[in-house]
Amino acid sequence: MNTAPRTSENSSHARPAQEIPLPGVPVRGSDSGKPIMALLDLLGRRWALRTIWELRDGPLAFRALQERCDGMSSSVLNQRLHELRAAGILDSGDDGYRLTGEGRRLLEAYPPINAWAERWAERVRDR
Repeated sequence: MNTAPRTSENSSHARPAQEIPLPGVPVRGSDSGKPIMALLDLLGRRWALRTIWELRDGPLAFRALQERCDGMSSSVLNQRLHELRAAGILDSGDDGYRLTGEGRRLLEAYPPINAWAERWAERVRDR
């Protein structure tokens, strides 16, 4: 799993390559190691939130999940699935990929975020 940071050999400074964010470890945009920063890094990756959302109603096979995500590339989907599984948000089985208990609890955070986004949209429209 994510034991040591990978570095980019093309950089003049050794910087971690994109890897699975972990609480207690510096992540993209933050050196604090705070758990919320690791979560925001993970969820801010392309298709991560959408992948979680599409699994809200139950398990999906790889191809079905890819179709629900507007045909995202298989390489990106594989990477997101790997990261979300490593974070304990998703699991896989004979019936496909599914949210874990922790993944379901994370999904419960979506409605308040959506409510905030709707209020934001109203403020923008009212300008």
